[in-house]
Amino acid sequence: MEFANILQDLKKGIYYPIYLLQGEEPYFIDLLSDYIEDNVLSDAEKGFNQTVFYGKDSDPVTIVESALRFPMMASKQVIIVKEAQSLNKIEKLEPYAQKPLESTILVLAHKYKTIKGNTKLAKAIKKNGVVFTSKRLYENQIPRWIDNYLKNHNYTITPQAAQLLTAFLGTDLGKIANELNKLVIAVKDTNRITPEHIEKNIGVSKDYNILELQNALGMKDVLKANKIVHFFAANPTLNPIQKTVAGLYFYFSKLFTYHFLKDKSERNVAAELKVHPFFVRDYITAAKRYSPTKLYEIMGILREYDMKSKGFNVSTMVDTGDLQKEMIYKILH
Repeated sequence: MEFANILQDLKKGIYYPIYLLQGEEPYFIDLLSDYIEDNVLSDAEKGFNQTVFYGKDSDPVTIVESALRFPMMASKQVIIVKEAQSLNKIEKLEPYAQKPLESTILVLAHKYKTIKGNTKLAKAIKKNGVVFTSKRLYENQIPRWIDNYLKNHNYTITPQAAQLLTAFLGTDLGKIANELNKLVIAVKDTNRITPEHIEKNIGVSKDYNILELQNALGMKDVLKANKIVHFFAANPTLNPIQKTVAGLYFYFSKLFTYHFLKDKSERNVAAELKVHPFFVRDYITAAKRYSPTKLYEIMGILREYDMKSKGFNVSTMVDTGDLQKEMIYKILH
């Protein structure tokens, strides 16, 4: 089942006897598990009818024994196994999953890993309950996720601000949601979040960041690119070379791909490069400034400096700030 469908059923009071919440992205697993923990039973019912186990500190026999008990003065009991991926011999839950007690809601929060779908346990849970696999989002999916998250809080965000947050925070949805919650509390003068709000409340410079460096390189603006890379060199903790290399490789690989698209309409470019339509023209303009041969050379430069940043092909310890400056010089010349 999909996340939205499961949450909708829970809000309607439609419960299943066993839930397997698994996968690489813990954010959605926590949301569902926490909702069940907080909302299925009343506060009065929880004392006798809600039990939380931790995988590494428990075992299948104890969990099954608890699941087979009947609720006291309530229609349901809730048993949540957190960190279920650490539960030793989890496959021993299979006989219970074949015939789960209808008055028990057993939740297995199985983070970062999945139970193979062809196992007896997975098949039994799918037959009698819910299997949800939480997949980690790709970086290009994060801005839209941010946009939707804020819409649910009656806020909007500019495309530039969403991209800036993505570049700074990466793909950790829990971390992103935490920062967005802070923004919603802090931003009181408007319901539209801009790069200025990001800079003021999260501390990311709206002028000196990887996105602005990409734009400067795309425009071949030597002065602006040098200003940004000097800022990076002076603030290596916030702007490590590895992060710069990854961001630029991601950017220039898209410019390289553009040259080989048969359909170069803005709509198709946005779809093929997986970029927000707002930024498509910038990518097209930048791609026209770099030939495929130069872009291939640039990707080689980025690989070279990624290796150098890790100590390969350098005779002595080199300042990473100097490496960044040197790398940008080679890209531009």
